[in-house]
Amino acid sequence: MFKRLSVVVLACLTLTACGGVDPNSPLGQRKAIFKQMLKTSEDMGGMLRGRLPFDGQKFADGAVKLDGLAHEPWQHFPQVKDSDQSSARADVWEKQARFQDLAKQLESVTGELVAVTRTQPLKAAELGAPMDKVEAACKACHTEFRNH
Repeated sequence: MFKRLSVVVLACLTLTACGGVDPNSPLGQRKAIFKQMLKTSEDMGGMLRGRLPFDGQKFADGAVKLDGLAHEPWQHFPQVKDSDQSSARADVWEKQARFQDLAKQLESVTGELVAVTRTQPLKAAELGAPMDKVEAACKACHTEFRNH
């Protein structure tokens, strides 16, 4: 009985491992960063849209975190497409100049958002436009370079 159970458990573990992405691979690294970016921006957007209570300090901290994250994923796009599991289109590798341009735009608008949050106290009404720029930069890149 123990032998059968061991075989079943081993088979389940093997099947589970087949579907995953190596967290240390370039794909795994950038997916983790993008998930952190999404979570951070969703919390910030939630504060501006009334889904979460507005907290100026948390919003400012989120802006700093988002700006830091916005500079990280690009280093995890190797010169050659690395996996079929990626949501990235082949255009990422075929149109590198445009991809890098959109990455720089995101970095720029997250930097602008951080600058706006340095003036305390923060007012949610004044943060909508800079946050919209960040969301538009994300969307522009996703529209061109991500398989949805």
